[in-house]
Amino acid sequence: MKRNSKIYKFTAAIAIIGVLVAAILYYRLPNRHKAIVKTYLLQHSGLVDNQWKIDNKLQHYTMISPAFYIDGIYKSMEGPKSSNYVQLSQDSTLLWITGFHVRALNSSNKKRISNDFICHTNVDFNEVKYFSNFHLNDRIGKQYPRMTSLSHGLENFKFPKGYGVPMKGNDLLYVTTESLNHNIPDANYLIKHEVQIDYLTNITSYKPLMSRTVYIMLPYDKSDPYKSPIDPGKDYCIPVETKNHSYDDGCGNKLSGHWVIPKGKHTYRSSIDNQLQITADSIRLHAAAVHVHPFATALTLWDKTNKKAIFTSHIVNHRDKIGLSKIDAFSSESGVWMMQNHNYELILEVNNTSTIDQDMMGSMFLFFYDEELDRQLHRGN
Repeated sequence: MKRNSKIYKFTAAIAIIGVLVAAILYYRLPNRHKAIVKTYLLQHSGLVDNQWKIDNKLQHYTMISPAFYIDGIYKSMEGPKSSNYVQLSQDSTLLWITGFHVRALNSSNKKRISNDFICHTNVDFNEVKYFSNFHLNDRIGKQYPRMTSLSHGLENFKFPKGYGVPMKGNDLLYVTTESLNHNIPDANYLIKHEVQIDYLTNITSYKPLMSRTVYIMLPYDKSDPYKSPIDPGKDYCIPVETKNHSYDDGCGNKLSGHWVIPKGKHTYRSSIDNQLQITADSIRLHAAAVHVHPFATALTLWDKTNKKAIFTSHIVNHRDKIGLSKIDAFSSESGVWMMQNHNYELILEVNNTSTIDQDMMGSMFLFFYDEELDRQLHRGN
């Protein structure tokens, strides 16, 4: 009995030490990693609803996320999130994606709540299967396969009339939706996100769009990335972190797509020529969705050669709290031509009216008429 008692005490001591070590490690995690741990434990323990709810009505694919527990401040890129694979149909019927929507819901009664609880919703595609289906294998591996992203301030996005992204119905989309809370430190909410994808079938007159993701990347000092203040002589930024959204320019220099902005008004610009990958003499832009963080005021797609704006997204911030009320998107049936022999950049204007440094990103999801794919589709008919 004494031996068993010692074993029990030893086991209990080890368990207590394990809990203490786990607690210490947890509290040392960044906020976004804490959210990942909490979401995993809550959903896998069954304490919150952990299932995606799917409703695939004609021309609208709607799904409701598992519950997200909002228990404090979660800035952009930090909140609880969940991912789900989507098949718009069970066969290889050609579909045309025409729009995307996301809204926040009360977890219990499914009533709509503030969009301030929406961080972003990413829609990715399986590029190997997608391009192989359309005999465009040379495009595989050329760019990150993100179709688009919705975010706080741009929760609804539609392509212009007569245009869409074609795909086989049984191809997979990978949807990730993430929550947000900039303003309520004592929050204690369970919320969900409702994501909707609009699509059409039996369409022969639509023209196909292809996406290109472009984003601002700023250099940082790889030997001392968090040096403060920013050295204006070298135009370095301070990255939020160096593991995610960190890139190499091919010459050994480090660039960040997620950086810190100080108080006040500032302008950031970055070349996007390599991201555009314009291989033809010209290409026609028909739509653009924009992703920025609070305190951004405008993001411009700039023709550096002609010295004029192709499109400026004007961004409206909340007046009495942190957040984005509206982000302008671009949609045009006639389109705007962009030339291979021109240079292009993104120009981001910000006004950090808070009392502390904030984090920032500036991205556009550009949609161009896809002449090559159009020929493939008509060849298939």
